[in-house]
Amino acid sequence: MTVGTDVRRESPRSKRTRILSAAIDHFGKVGYEHTKWASIADEVGIGQTALYHYFESKAHCLLTIMRIELEDSAARFVAATEGITHAEDALRAAIAASLAASPQDALARRILHNHMDLLATERQSAKEEAERVECRALVQRIEENWTALIGRGIEAGQFAESNPTMSARLVLALVVSVWRWYRPDGRLTIDEITDVVTDAAIRVVRK
Repeated sequence: MTVGTDVRRESPRSKRTRILSAAIDHFGKVGYEHTKWASIADEVGIGQTALYHYFESKAHCLLTIMRIELEDSAARFVAATEGITHAEDALRAAIAASLAASPQDALARRILHNHMDLLATERQSAKEEAERVECRALVQRIEENWTALIGRGIEAGQFAESNPTMSARLVLALVVSVWRWYRPDGRLTIDEITDVVTDAAIRVVRK
């Protein structure tokens, strides 16, 4: 997750990025439900009341992390596939970009995919609702991007005839499931996992 995405909108004295980084660390390792909002304030070195200058609630912070990660995911897909004309090459590049991750990236993505259910229900807070609506739009854009790539491969005769939306959802399920169990200090490296996921995804779409 590129927390720095929003840094340009911050004043030099803003602690927003540090709050987001601390929240990712706590939500990802301890769990969102078990993280006390006061623990984030303590780690950043501010009073709990000061947190509300940046985020009106713990849920607002969580939804912001999710939105930033989804923005990053959409941008990485575009950057990875731009200019690649062969659909299978583009698919391989998209998967590699989706699974490239620092330890903090892995935590942010675990948080995102563990809390996708939050996007289903309208929020009472205006700020939380704005983040939720943006997250939903980004999820749709990401799915459309992957669907278009697979559809292009089908039209070119490079992929098997299928419903491109369903195939895209199957491929995305393979990719995002990694963040539920991957650990940077685990037995498998992210490169090894990428190879396995890519092979499985290609089998989904190949003729």
